[in-house]
Amino acid sequence: MENKKVLHIVSVSFSLRYFVGNQFHYFQEKGYEFHVACSDSPEFIVLSHEFGFTPFPVSILRSINPLQDIKSIYTLYRYMRREQFDIVIAHSPKGGLIGMLAAYLARVPKRVFFRHGLVFETVTGLKKHLLINIERLIGFCATNIVNVSPSVAKVSDRLHLNTSSKNELLGKGTCNGIDIAKFKPRLGFKDTTVVTIGFVGRLSRDKGLIDLIDTWKLLCIEYKSIRLLLIGPADERDPLPQATLDQIYGDPTIEYVGGVSNTSLYYNRMDIFVLPSYREGFPTVTLEASASQLPIVTTKVTGCIDSILEDITGIYSENTAISLYRSIKYYLDHPDMIKDHGINGRMFVEDHFSENLIYKEIEEKLFK
Repeated sequence: MENKKVLHIVSVSFSLRYFVGNQFHYFQEKGYEFHVACSDSPEFIVLSHEFGFTPFPVSILRSINPLQDIKSIYTLYRYMRREQFDIVIAHSPKGGLIGMLAAYLARVPKRVFFRHGLVFETVTGLKKHLLINIERLIGFCATNIVNVSPSVAKVSDRLHLNTSSKNELLGKGTCNGIDIAKFKPRLGFKDTTVVTIGFVGRLSRDKGLIDLIDTWKLLCIEYKSIRLLLIGPADERDPLPQATLDQIYGDPTIEYVGGVSNTSLYYNRMDIFVLPSYREGFPTVTLEASASQLPIVTTKVTGCIDSILEDITGIYSENTAISLYRSIKYYLDHPDMIKDHGINGRMFVEDHFSENLIYKEIEEKLFK
């Protein structure tokens, strides 16, 4: 097989583990050579050793900065011309804008953009129009667009973000699949004296944390042996109100762990998983929870709507505290459904989202 050179472009190194992760090892064994362009950080270099890629530090700011952005596009353009990549893959709106423009100008034969979500869904006014037009520019420059869920693809088509013929979907959705050997049910981690409802993700408004904490106050009036386990960092760009934070830090029935490098064992402490998000691309955390044999409560929004089988692996809630209360209450009142939906969820992930299945699709749809 002819060796192929692949360049991934991300704005922050933190996302590499989730967007690419074990793909690096899988494809390196097949003869692929990987480079990664990303804003410089100590973590970036550590990850380059862990995953075996060649790091190329370049400033990719999350905010719009015309002078710096043009400089970064030119820097990447020169790097692409020098290295002669076969494939360039860009992630996130800003990484996509910088990366796809540079790859288009450098005439890279295959230019792939991963549309991980639709940031404009929760903004309004001129900013919304700007973000939509950035997506359209990226779509023009790319040869292939991977929408990470069917619902993201549906919105993309409705808004004409790119020519439909460029669209790709990996399996039933996802960008990277799930490591089913890492995320799996394990005995001995649960506290059997309480029912633990868990959340994994950024503590932000977009993730529905205000609704979740308001729901929690209602649940605690009715149920005494319950606990809320929150895993994830506080989001400085979309901060929670102080009253919500005070409740999280001060309520003895809430355990806030913060950000962790490996979430797999924390799922094993939960009985029910909740993601009350207002927007997602495709929520990997719900698949991780399902792989860990947990029933899911999530919302009918873009991305989330594709991550469960209704009344089989989980149930939906509206984006309100009272609806979320009713959905969680259903599981608390029907413990047999907790077990059944958890078992079904594990099978759902094994059948459709395991890494090996998704990596074969990536090779067939993007690397050929």
